[in-house]
Amino acid sequence: MTGRGDSIDMVRAVRVTGPGREFLLDDEPVDLYLAEGRIVDIAPTGALPARGRVLDGDGTWAVPGLWDNHVHTVQWALAAEREPLGAVTSAAEAARTMSSAGLLPDGRRVGSGFRDAFWGDVPSLPLLDDATGAVPTYLINADVHSVWLNSAALARECFRSPDGMLREEDAFEISRRLNAVDPEHGDRAVRRAGEQAATRGITGLVDFDMAWNADAWPRRVADGFAAHRVEFAVYPFDLERAIAAGLRTGQAHDYTDAPSEGRGLVHTGSLKVISDGSLGTRTAACFHAYPGDPANFGVLTVPPEELTALMTTATGAGLAVAVHAIGDRALTSALDAFTTTGAVGSIEHAQLVRHADLPRFRRLGLIASVQPQHALDDRDLVARQWPAQTAVAYPLASLRDAGAQLRFGSDAPVADLDPWQAISAAVTRTDDAREPWHPEERLSVDEAIEASVRSAIRPGEPADLVLCGADPRTAGGSELRSMPVVATLLAGRITHLS
Repeated sequence: MTGRGDSIDMVRAVRVTGPGREFLLDDEPVDLYLAEGRIVDIAPTGALPARGRVLDGDGTWAVPGLWDNHVHTVQWALAAEREPLGAVTSAAEAARTMSSAGLLPDGRRVGSGFRDAFWGDVPSLPLLDDATGAVPTYLINADVHSVWLNSAALARECFRSPDGMLREEDAFEISRRLNAVDPEHGDRAVRRAGEQAATRGITGLVDFDMAWNADAWPRRVADGFAAHRVEFAVYPFDLERAIAAGLRTGQAHDYTDAPSEGRGLVHTGSLKVISDGSLGTRTAACFHAYPGDPANFGVLTVPPEELTALMTTATGAGLAVAVHAIGDRALTSALDAFTTTGAVGSIEHAQLVRHADLPRFRRLGLIASVQPQHALDDRDLVARQWPAQTAVAYPLASLRDAGAQLRFGSDAPVADLDPWQAISAAVTRTDDAREPWHPEERLSVDEAIEASVRSAIRPGEPADLVLCGADPRTAGGSELRSMPVVATLLAGRITHLS
């Protein structure tokens, strides 16, 4: 009997969908033969003898292993320990909720996921102080670009704010401090979260934690982490350290002191630069002002000349660059910097794109790393904050038609780390009873899956596989969102088996 952790030599009787299916003659079941972590042969079911340890895939559909290309790993892993605020509808309700929230071991109260852009009242320091008293209390916006602190928390962190709100870099600093838990505690949370991600078919993620990840991941792998592959980013404040350490994009970290199943899973990713704010905090840098605030065009948090200098340094050191650019003004600035420097990499988010900038992705060879669920979470916010925009909001089909390479992610914990949620959002452009939002931007199931994988089901490719309990090509939106994952294999090893 096979079980979690077992290495498999053969997956019997599966139907293939997603990349690789086009090389098969029909949709009849096939047997996949695996060795040394790779697919070595594919044959019609029963055409060749069974070999070694067999996983029976009868009645399932196989897709390549799924990736989440944008995760804030520790913040996502710790979210389960924080008070959820996604359902609160006012500042007053948020304050009341935090008044009874459980204390963390360090004596603080932390909540996350509020969306004050939808509230009819305004967060204030007296409101939060009255509800929470002397207990340091922190509320993290869903977009992580702002935090609301009471007076006790402001004093503890040595910050001042007349309304208790901190935005952009100050907010990021608070999140960094909250995420800097005891490493053993944080690593346990990451391991649990990684194992949970495997139940949804995840075999890889891009880690954008605002920390020195080059030390964290060796420690986790040495301690037995082996749930998925990882590409970790570095941030500008650690760029010189990364260069001194010889880190280069694509570099494999094969830790010899780690258990064999964890070796070769971790690679250096990109330099991550956050070049503007967010829609929810109304700081995304746009060419049009925000309604009711004619002086507010958002914030370019990294001026163009500084962005160019960072990208030049990173490129010279062999590091790709991932630029967070949400507003159209920030996106144009980022594309200009890629043009000037010849850097390679990705635009993260690309939530508002001018028509003239769409073809630049292909010309520059850039990845559009996007989060389809954000379009559905933000559709009502777009109507309020970007009503006069002439650019394309949350483009998918437009980027595809312009020849951009799409990669999907969640931005967890901003959205759930579930690749099927992203696939469903891209295919349907709705997650409730309303009509699809901008249906012209929908993708096909095949296109959405292709944006969620890094490999194909072909001989020579990694044996990163997901066995699904239904055919994704014929599933509706809700069926895609709740896709049953029967098994997940990472390099031929079972990381999830239902």
